Amino acid sequence: MPLKLSIKGMTIFHFQTALYRTNRTEPGPALCFESFNNSCEKFVYPSEIQILLYLFFSAIALTTVCGNLLVIIAIIHFKQLHTPTNYLILSLAVADLLIGGFVMPPSMIRSVETCWYLGDLFCKIHSSADFMLCITSLLHISFISIDRYYAVCHPLQYLNKITPPVITLMIVLSWGLAAFVGFAMIFLELNILGAKEYYSDNVACKGACVIFQTAAASTVSSFIAFGLPTIIAVSTYAKILTIARKQFKSIQHSTHVSQKTNTSVNKSEVKATKTLAIIMGVFFVSISPFFFCNLINPLLNHTIPLALFDVFLWIGYLNSLCNPFVYAFFYRWFRKALRIILLAKIFQANSSRLDLMVKDT
Repeated sequence: MPLKLSIKGMTIFHFQTALYRTNRTEPGPALCFESFNNSCEKFVYPSEIQILLYLFFSAIALTTVCGNLLVIIAIIHFKQLHTPTNYLILSLAVADLLIGGFVMPPSMIRSVETCWYLGDLFCKIHSSADFMLCITSLLHISFISIDRYYAVCHPLQYLNKITPPVITLMIVLSWGLAAFVGFAMIFLELNILGAKEYYSDNVACKGACVIFQTAAASTVSSFIAFGLPTIIAVSTYAKILTIARKQFKSIQHSTHVSQKTNTSVNKSEVKATKTLAIIMGVFFVSISPFFFCNLINPLLNHTIPLALFDVFLWIGYLNSLCNPFVYAFFYRWFRKALRIILLAKIFQANSSRLDLMVKDT
């Protein structure tokens, strides 16, 4: 891009201040580091606004961590939830928890203070992890769509196709590929390939933690991190919808007994598919504005208002907070597991073998 941003982890104010190289002897705005000649400019919020922002961002991070931690505990503890789909949901919840616990707090400090005070090395680690976790989430959603395809469209082949080794491979690929792309791009400086001199002379300043990207790097990273997984997931769910409709029409012409049995199974799988499709939709809606701006801004000579990037960044973060609430709204098993966990009943004997699908009497 020459966009100065990380895939999910920059603030717009750092993006702005990274555009300037300021001499400390010149009068002007506050600086991130007064003792450095190449310090970034610092935007200073009123103290009341800073407190409100810290409270708001802290609430988002804490809710994200707690919500996804409950999902993780529920799936690990209850034997009934040890299914292929839920293992993918578990791994996705781990990614969301890391976003809330590791990515959001430094981003919060950077957003409020408008400077990066945690060192250059940690800036690279934080930005790499941010990018990695975004890709990880997208790959999980893509693999979940494949799992749903076999569950709904080929139920008789499901147990043979979606086996524990296959699920393990999906999870390993999601984390491994995302880590390679995320960390390689930043630590190998692929994002500034061919523009290192421009970056050094016009962008780099002390107190910024941003990822400068050329137009080529922005296009490639946006396609790998967003475009390709989106195509896979959307096309798969579209195929599921088409086949599910055909199956439903076929069931309607079957015998009464067969219809009753098949419909029961079909409704269970279709409901799970709809829930996961909603999760996918929420994710894409929340992060697509950021990626869209990231992609087109170089083509528009970087004229997109900078404030939009900060807004879209935190909208993207909110996706990690939303997923547990989607589970709670649509999944009876999660609501029941949540009550058991919060009431500390998981410490009772044989609590891991409780039937979460049966209504309480």
